[in-house]
Amino acid sequence: MDVLRPTLIRIEGRVYRKNLIQEQPYQHEEEQDFFAGPGDCADEPCDTFVLEETENGFQCRVEVPSPFYKYIIGKKGETKKRLETETRTSISIPKPGVEGEIVITGQHRSGVTSARTRIDVLLDSFRKKQPFTHFLSFALNQPAIQERFLQFKEEVLEKCSKDHGVSSSLFQNPAKLHLTLGTLVLLNEQEIRKACDLLQRCKEDFVDQIAGGEPLTVEVAGVEYMNDDPAVMDVLYAKVRMKDGSDRLQMIADQLVERFVASGLMLKEWDRVKLHATVMNTLFRKDPSADERNNTMTGKSSFKERESFNGRNILKTNALVPSERSRKSLRSRSLCEQSSPTRGGTEST
Repeated sequence: MDVLRPTLIRIEGRVYRKNLIQEQPYQHEEEQDFFAGPGDCADEPCDTFVLEETENGFQCRVEVPSPFYKYIIGKKGETKKRLETETRTSISIPKPGVEGEIVITGQHRSGVTSARTRIDVLLDSFRKKQPFTHFLSFALNQPAIQERFLQFKEEVLEKCSKDHGVSSSLFQNPAKLHLTLGTLVLLNEQEIRKACDLLQRCKEDFVDQIAGGEPLTVEVAGVEYMNDDPAVMDVLYAKVRMKDGSDRLQMIADQLVERFVASGLMLKEWDRVKLHATVMNTLFRKDPSADERNNTMTGKSSFKERESFNGRNILKTNALVPSERSRKSLRSRSLCEQSSPTRGGTEST
C-alpha cells in the first residue's frame, strides 16, 4: 500500500484512512535455564573479582563494611532471599556489627558471578547515599595565614556586620583552614587503612617527583564566592596559587583525586580540582563543627534551611590581600604525616 495514498473508508458521512498493520506471529519459545553452564559467565565481568572453584561448585568472597549488611539483607531478609533465588546461590553474611566477608556459593560460575555483580551494584548505590566521613586535604594552618585570616575576620565584622546574614558564626576555625581535594566514605578500619596506604603510594609514585623534594610555597590572596549573586552567598573562599606561577600543586591535587577515584574510595565529581580555602560558610551558622561535612563545591547541605549572606561589601574591601604574601609550604612528606584519620570523624587523610 502506498502510504501517501491509503485506502479510504466512508462511514456515516465521515472518511477514515485504513492503515495496513502487519502483525508478527508470536512464536512461543521455551524458557531457557538462566545459567548456560558452569563454564559460562553470562556476559558478566568474571575477571573483575576472584572466583574459587570448590568441590560443590564455585565461591566468591566480598569485603563489605558491616554498616552495609542491612542493605544486602533487606527488610525481613527479602533482598537476600531474592538474590539467592534469582541467581541460585547461597549468600552468607556475618552478624551485624561484626566485620568480615560476605561469602557467595553456588553450583554454577555464572550464578555466583551474577550474585557478586548485583551485590556490587547495591553497595555502590548505597555508598553514594552515605554522608562522607573523611576528606582529603592540604592544611593551611600556618601561623602567618591564621593571623591574616583573623585580621580579615575582624575587618569584615567591623565594616559589614550590618549587612544581611553576616555574623561571626560564619567564619572558619583558623586552626582548620585547608584546601579540600575530595571527600571519602570510609566505614571501617580496613577502608581507612586502604586510604592511608594509597596516600603513601601516591607520595612515592608522583608527589615527590612533582615537588622535586622541595617545599611548595603557595600564596593565599583574594576571595571568591561560589554562586552567581554576591548578595546571596553561602560560601566565600580564599584563592590559592603557586608563588612561582607553576601548576605543580594543581597537578598533585588532580593526580591524587584520580588515584582515589580509581581505587573506589572517592567519587568523581569534577574533571579538575578547584583549589580553594573556605573562609565563610553558612553551614557554620547552623553547626560550628560542620567544617567540611557537606561538599561546598556542590552546595549540598544536610540542613533544610540555609540563610545566605550579602557579601557585596566584603568583596569591596579587597579582603585577604595582605601587604606581605602569606605563604604555605606544602612538603611532600606532610601528606603522610597527616594520614591518621579516626573512625567516625571528619578529618583529613
